[in-house]
Amino acid sequence: MRNTGVAYLLWALCFLGIAGAHRFYLDSPFLGIAYLFTGGFCGIGQLIDLFLIPGMVANCNRTDREQNR
Repeated sequence: MRNTGVAYLLWALCFLGIAGAHRFYLDSPFLGIAYLFTGGFCGIGQLIDLFLIPGMVANCNRTDREQNR
């Protein structure tokens, strides 16, 4: 199970120059790489993700539960 607090902590790494760590954690490696190389799409993607993280965590957890049935 993924945790929203951990996702926000990884999101905050963008302030240290590591954008997209939360995307790797939430099973979006391609977007994670894109965020890493573009600085979170110049910060705009990072800002949008600030509001989308709870839904991304819920979706990831739902997918994990369905796969473990």
